[in-house]
Amino acid sequence: MSLSFEQITLNLQYDYLEHFSACSQKSSDYTFVNLWGWAREYGLYWAWSDELVWIKQTIPEELYWAPVGSWENIDWNRCLDEYFNSRVIFTRIPENLIRLWSNGINNDLTIQESRGHWDYLYAVPELIGLEGKRFHKKRNLLNQFKKKYNYHFVPFGAEMIDRALAMQKSWCTWRDCESSESLSAENRVISRVLDSWDTLDGLSGGAIMVDNEMAAYTLAESLSEDTLVIHFEKGNADYKGIYQAINQMFLEHSGNQFKIVNREQDLDDEGLRKAKLSYNPVGFLKKFRVGPM
Repeated sequence: MSLSFEQITLNLQYDYLEHFSACSQKSSDYTFVNLWGWAREYGLYWAWSDELVWIKQTIPEELYWAPVGSWENIDWNRCLDEYFNSRVIFTRIPENLIRLWSNGINNDLTIQESRGHWDYLYAVPELIGLEGKRFHKKRNLLNQFKKKYNYHFVPFGAEMIDRALAMQKSWCTWRDCESSESLSAENRVISRVLDSWDTLDGLSGGAIMVDNEMAAYTLAESLSEDTLVIHFEKGNADYKGIYQAINQMFLEHSGNQFKIVNREQDLDDEGLRKAKLSYNPVGFLKKFRVGPM
């Protein structure tokens, strides 16, 4: 039997979320918002079997992601033999699934750490309080922002979409998105997500207004009962401390019911890795590349 892959569509959002809720380890890649938002950029398709949702990436190469569903009750030998040949490669495989495959598959697996895909995990109370020497620089920048600017934080809603899109356009001008394919792709994804704000389940966010102008915004989603994932965070760098402000204020106002905040991957970008490490992660959700099978 073969899998029938088709485009990722909004009409199956809630069916997908049921499968995702059954995963014993939920990484940021597999939220519906990320799958649907990035589908065009990565050429993502999905296929539905009785128990799992399979994901195929076609850009820039053909790869398979982790299947989504209840991993623990699957006969992985039968399942993988039925659907895949020996040359297939899997990517972004969470650590819990790697353990199941290592113990339950007869074939020898070639497993490599995918450091660039590891999710960064932070303690929400730490990023709200910013206490101690580890957060000294972040706390100082936040305090400078508060003292210098006439600001207020507002929860994100549909009425703010046009302002966020306008700010995103300006941000791309500042950062010269046209010269960077990764920034251009992200810009297209953000526009797609914002345009579908009312139809995507579980999105939340916040913005900082300075003198009635949007200076920063963030978009997030509940990943599990105790974990929030930050999808996008953009700020106008003309306001010193703006990124420290939107990070702290959003969690304080809208994320304080969560224990952990997942701030996604660094994709092996040296500058992004340095920035994410500077916020003192309490752990990582590790992911791996597997294959050929």
